[in-house]
Amino acid sequence: MEGGPRNDRDAWWMPFTANRAFKRAPRLIAEADGLYYRDNSGRRILDGIAGLWCCNAGHNRAPIVAAIRAQAGRLDYAPPFQFGHEPAFALAARLAALAPAGLDHVFFCNSGSEAVDTALKIALAYRHARGEAGRTRLIGRERGYHGVGFGGISVGGLPNNRKVFGHGLSGIDHLPHTYDRAQQAFSIGEPEWGTHLADDLERIVALHDASTIAAVIVEPMAGSTGVLPPPKGYLKRLREICDRHGLLLIFDEVITGFGRLGTAFAAERYGVTPDMICFAKGVTSGAVPLGGVIVAEHIHAALMRGPERAIELFHGYTYSGHPLACAAGLAALDLYRDEGLFERAKRLEPVFAEAVMTLRAAPHVLDIRTCGLAAGIDLAPHADGPGARGFAVMERAFHDHDLVVRISGDTLALSPPLIVGADDVAMLVERLGAAIRAAA
Repeated sequence: MEGGPRNDRDAWWMPFTANRAFKRAPRLIAEADGLYYRDNSGRRILDGIAGLWCCNAGHNRAPIVAAIRAQAGRLDYAPPFQFGHEPAFALAARLAALAPAGLDHVFFCNSGSEAVDTALKIALAYRHARGEAGRTRLIGRERGYHGVGFGGISVGGLPNNRKVFGHGLSGIDHLPHTYDRAQQAFSIGEPEWGTHLADDLERIVALHDASTIAAVIVEPMAGSTGVLPPPKGYLKRLREICDRHGLLLIFDEVITGFGRLGTAFAAERYGVTPDMICFAKGVTSGAVPLGGVIVAEHIHAALMRGPERAIELFHGYTYSGHPLACAAGLAALDLYRDEGLFERAKRLEPVFAEAVMTLRAAPHVLDIRTCGLAAGIDLAPHADGPGARGFAVMERAFHDHDLVVRISGDTLALSPPLIVGADDVAMLVERLGAAIRAAA
């Protein structure tokens, strides 16, 4: 007879979750529609974080659901190694058309973590193809989040994500992060102070020599660390330094892609074209896992050598370009276009920023940062230790104020679906303020 778990919550080891605390007081979600979740009792709960930065078109949108159902009834799976199917080619073409000019090729995977590791491997393969096999060093940034693969945690700059997992990849260095509360407190959009921090890349190049460096990877707006918008001109300065020393520049747009900052990609908002863009999350509005890398023509061309029958890049995943994911992606892109959701986010940005900034009067709020339809709110640590206050606000918000928010320690993050309106924003801020006060 098969032995069962102690209860029906024990078997699932939940990711990035305080499992013991959760299972004492579960926050269970049963249904979703538009801007709202429902729990098992039918209580409507406002989604303040678009799932997990991903449901940009809202939940359970009928066109996406219909596309997934139709694709499942037609082609459930096809091998992506040496075979293909039309939805993958169609989606790749649509994504290349959305990206900045010159980024013409799309490599599919299943998540942001895989997208980052894919981009890093493409950078190394590109160097090898050019006869620059010594250029293996990768440069990330402090407080950067690039997923949970060994490549991503190595170039990432969040210590908790890597401190118990060994040394990670060798040959990694990090730029300084771009946040200084004394200079940037309560910033709306890109802060004036901090452009010069990009110049630290020159120090890193001088230390290691450009001949050893393959690529630099940054989030245009650092999201998971608590919404850190780039200082004005910072990304352009990075691009200039990379060009000067022949370094590839990779933008991790897993969070910033698909309208979060009012444009298809942050590269468009900031007028900076990287050599690769990592994407995931919003590409399907969270409906089916999908990620990928949009790659510049010069990188792709460098690898398209040798006999035609030879594999050019020994990399990929069983579910790369999965038919259901591609169908969801095509339907999501249609929704973004037909409902003008990227433009909607841009128009709503000042309304969102003004509303969120009213929380500066709430107890224990140390700083607020907004950029596009994203906000980070820093709370003073509780006497019980770092993270206790943030956790208490999250619990109060869900159980008592019908709101889902994201926490990273004592930082609260907001990123509502792009279908949000001004009245919805006001409700979100009112509920969050009540939760902050209740947890004080």
